[in-house]
Amino acid sequence: MLLKPSEQCAQTFSITILFMSSTLAPAQATPASGDKEQRKSVLKDWLSSLKDYQLQLDSMRPASADGSFRQFYRIDTADGGSLIAIDAPPATENSAAYIKMANLLKGMNLSVPEVFAHDLEQGFMLVSDLGQHTYAHVLNHDTAFKLYMDAIDTLVLMQAQSQPDVLPEYDRAFLLRELHIFTEWYIGKHLGVVLTEAQTATLNKVFDHLLASALAQPQVFVHRDFHSRNLMWMDKGNPGIVDFQDAVYGPITYDLVSLLRDAYVQWDEEMVLDWAIRYWEKAKRAGLPVSPDIDSFYRDFEWMGLQRHLKILGIFSRLSHRDGKHQFLDDIPTVMEYIRKTTHRYKELVPLLRLLEELENKAPQVGYTF
Repeated sequence: MLLKPSEQCAQTFSITILFMSSTLAPAQATPASGDKEQRKSVLKDWLSSLKDYQLQLDSMRPASADGSFRQFYRIDTADGGSLIAIDAPPATENSAAYIKMANLLKGMNLSVPEVFAHDLEQGFMLVSDLGQHTYAHVLNHDTAFKLYMDAIDTLVLMQAQSQPDVLPEYDRAFLLRELHIFTEWYIGKHLGVVLTEAQTATLNKVFDHLLASALAQPQVFVHRDFHSRNLMWMDKGNPGIVDFQDAVYGPITYDLVSLLRDAYVQWDEEMVLDWAIRYWEKAKRAGLPVSPDIDSFYRDFEWMGLQRHLKILGIFSRLSHRDGKHQFLDDIPTVMEYIRKTTHRYKELVPLLRLLEELENKAPQVGYTF
């Protein structure tokens, strides 16, 4: 879906929103439909035992989908409301982490689904319904500023309450494993290239720069997919937050990059810079240890974004070549544009730009606008 602003705003507001049925989480082969139906039947049996919630099981219908094995169902209640039933197979999904993070975020006065009932052995949960409209459904040139400011306020509120030793660390090994997804699946599988020793050395040197930058940043709670499809539009203001089970303790710019350089929503550079500065100002007022220099902060932001986007290239390639979800290849140009612009701006990263052009057998591109 392409949302075009008015001609008067075309240079300031340029956004392409692409709707998917999968998150950036590493995807696996979709289970057979029979398995889904069998689990759905067992889920309904479990739900029928929850008498306190007055569930109208005949109304059970798909609520949303993501790239995991999870299934989501909306169910009406006798009082005119609705709840969400989640089927999260325990062999592939960590429902305990979901519940832990839901309680943690709720304790921070953030809007998240409330877990009313769960069966961890079977992988079932019954949670509150945050509505049917994600940010991706309601973003346009009229709503964007308020929605992003609300999201930034929510992000600052979460980060300001961060504590170490609560969530898994987004450490060097973790970040490097993500970069290796790019090497294995985008370079090795999608491009079909085996790197030479010199090319590998070039790539590893850039990786070292990115990892050093990320690890030198202040560490806070990190959602890891804080973007338009995991933020729910709420008429009370600040967004609802979903898909938070993979949260970690890591670099302070990571979630801001997820939000402002979303793989599915692309804004003009001027707008990204403006919103990043507004975050920086709000973070400083909240006492967060962001860099006192905006240029240093924005450099951290861009380098963090490069790490994330390299990982996303690998994930999109894996979704296509391993899982048959070839539609994700359509999104590679957006992610590659982020990568090219960032690597073009910093001398330490230019070798990666040249390597990519070499691997793709392209001449150096010119005419970037920043």
